[in-house]
Amino acid sequence: MEKRTLGNSEIEITPIIMGTWQAGKRGWADIEDSETIKGIRGAVDAGITTIDTAEIYGDGYSERIVAQALADVREQVILATKVFPNHLKYNQVIEACDRSLKNLKTDYIDLYQIHWPSGAFNSEIVPIEETMNALNKLKKEGKIRAIGVSNFSREQTAEAAQYGQIDSTQPPYSLFWRKIEKEEMPYCVENNISIIAYSSLAQGLLTGKFGPDHRFAEGDIRAKNRLFYIKENYERVQTALEKLRPIAESKQCSLAQLAIAWLIAQPQTKAIVGARNAEQATANAKAGDVKLSEDELAEIDAIGRIVTDPLDDRPVMWDF
Repeated sequence: MEKRTLGNSEIEITPIIMGTWQAGKRGWADIEDSETIKGIRGAVDAGITTIDTAEIYGDGYSERIVAQALADVREQVILATKVFPNHLKYNQVIEACDRSLKNLKTDYIDLYQIHWPSGAFNSEIVPIEETMNALNKLKKEGKIRAIGVSNFSREQTAEAAQYGQIDSTQPPYSLFWRKIEKEEMPYCVENNISIIAYSSLAQGLLTGKFGPDHRFAEGDIRAKNRLFYIKENYERVQTALEKLRPIAESKQCSLAQLAIAWLIAQPQTKAIVGARNAEQATANAKAGDVKLSEDELAEIDAIGRIVTDPLDDRPVMWDF
């Protein structure tokens, strides 16, 4: 898989990234560690050598699962993790990074990201300068190689960039969720900041496997996703999927592969895609082989707007 440079760093990442939120188990149903480990390893074997996790995913459980899967091939992969907003004071950042290093069984993290802005989830407000000072110290010491942000607005990213080099931003972004295109994407293009899209398949909607009457298992976070539980949104999703199917058939790929291929063709964008097992991970990697013409990209873009144009301006998909 052809690699791309992460922001202004020297790090090379794959345009498709293995996401491991589900590896932490909390907020997900029917997750098996053994299958998750096979999925992570299968992703790497298929050419996806960039892995994304976070300390909050199961309170470090996801990071530990990633370590189990990849400890013996550490030098062949790029590891990205995140610090949660309740750990953004100077000393807390240092301590959180050390915990993540221990969980991941490594002595350096390639990309260390602020998971949510200070104040999110009722966390204490911490000046971004203080947090960035800690991250810069970690970078100088070699414990991290690059700094990123996640769920930040354009203004918040620009403020963080006043205190150090920001190489990536991680927002929710997919064909069915495109809030970042208005303000964040132009800023990222102008400043060569990588967009690392999460929920690239709109939490599975773009696979086409959820029919009109689907209901989620108890504890599945997707039950709170406004694209799923609001009837009008879900109906528009089904309409758009029907229009996408002939395009996928013509490209001899799945709906998911088509959606990933469209996403990584957008400016500065790489796509995080989760997988429960090796089969899904291998299928995700094959999206890198799907080539779309300008006309095809424009047609897919228009179909996606059936879902996105009527949405309000709230930046995230869930009603927590």
